[in-house]
Amino acid sequence: MNSTHEFLAGGEWRASSETQDVRFPWNGETIGRVYLAGSRDLDDALSSAEDGFSITRQLPAHRRSKILYDLADLMRKRSADLAKTITLEAGKTRRLAGNEVERAIETIEVSAEEARRIEGKILPLDWNEAGEGRIGCLRRFPLGPVLAITPFNFPLNLACHKLGPAIAAGNSIILKPASATPLSSLMLGEMTLEAGFPPEAISVLPCHTGLAERMVRDDRVACVSFTGSPAVGWHLREIAGRKRLGLELGGNAAVIVHEDADLHFALARIVTGAFSNAGQACISVQRVYVHRPIYEKALAQIAEETGALKVGDPRNPETDVGPMISEEAAVAAFSKVQDAVAAGARVLVGGTRSGPIITPTVLLDTTPDMKVNRTEIFAPVMTLTPYDTFEEGLALANDTEYGLQAGIFTHDARRIAESFETLRVGGLVVNDIPTFRLDHAPYGGVKGSGMGREGPRYAIEEMTEERMMIFAP
Repeated sequence: MNSTHEFLAGGEWRASSETQDVRFPWNGETIGRVYLAGSRDLDDALSSAEDGFSITRQLPAHRRSKILYDLADLMRKRSADLAKTITLEAGKTRRLAGNEVERAIETIEVSAEEARRIEGKILPLDWNEAGEGRIGCLRRFPLGPVLAITPFNFPLNLACHKLGPAIAAGNSIILKPASATPLSSLMLGEMTLEAGFPPEAISVLPCHTGLAERMVRDDRVACVSFTGSPAVGWHLREIAGRKRLGLELGGNAAVIVHEDADLHFALARIVTGAFSNAGQACISVQRVYVHRPIYEKALAQIAEETGALKVGDPRNPETDVGPMISEEAAVAAFSKVQDAVAAGARVLVGGTRSGPIITPTVLLDTTPDMKVNRTEIFAPVMTLTPYDTFEEGLALANDTEYGLQAGIFTHDARRIAESFETLRVGGLVVNDIPTFRLDHAPYGGVKGSGMGREGPRYAIEEMTEERMMIFAP
């Protein structure tokens, strides 16, 4: 794999004078290199995307669907290579990398189904005399070239969550992968071409941030779909102009566990949700609020299950928690743990760092203003806090600028209804963790967690516009 990979500009594979190393997060070993697209390459890709859109917008639904089904078949045939690539470029454990490939295939297959379900409406217009004899017809049309900017933590599936709906809707697409994880996206571009998507309509461009911002500003781009940090996302909103914009910007997900919950199940799931993928997920469990009558019992189980996790080389099939994406990311996250401890927090489990590895860490006696609670830590760290009343638990969970997903564990229908009414999040998961996601379902946040929704059907709505025709027969 340790070779230099060309990028894709308007269906053409290209090299350049500048390369970037792709490193294995576990040990920093270079596993490959990519040529970086330059200014001229971006201009060519944008022009090609316009030309490609003139083709894709006319593709019938059955043709768009077949392209996506063929892409899913190609991904399935290369699933082992895709999983290995994800492990090496993202540091994801073998089990999680395999799961991501399976999910990505499903995302593309759901997109293939939804390509045939882009429906319209017939409206009665004879509400008054002026509308007599007229018929209203509503229909969705593709927007135009889509710029998809993806993060490192799910380098394949999140790319598919943008590419699949873009193709299903009849748009062309430019995919800008995360700098740390471009290889799986380049493989996806190669397979998209092989599946029969018009070459003019697909580009995969590893490039510097400044050039990516230039594409966001460019009027030839009709829609920007971004997943990443809040700071970058809201900056892109400021510079995007009038184009359609979808932002998925992460969070600091809360879980509430009340005394009537299935406690053993709830705590086991919380440990999974906090430390899977080394906590590098937008909906990773970060803040846990436990009803005081069961708090001590919860501490014991969480300490036992967290301490039993195996930390190490993600290539080892026994590994539960691998490295973070880089040592720099681990240092930044661990500094928040150190700040919390210096301010009075206690470490129940973990609390150490070695290179890119942070041991799964559980903190007690934190306060809402500490960075381990206030910010998105994006690391294998969670805080555990008792509450006395369910209303207090809801208030603690709501005390954040984010609002992606939350989880509650209770069997009381009134508390469930109150939670749905009270918690300001894009998704509430009842009797499971907020890390739970189904790829066909709507997904997105409120407040600082972004705008718009993913999930193929809902992303297609974001990537199309509704037009009305009034017909007088």
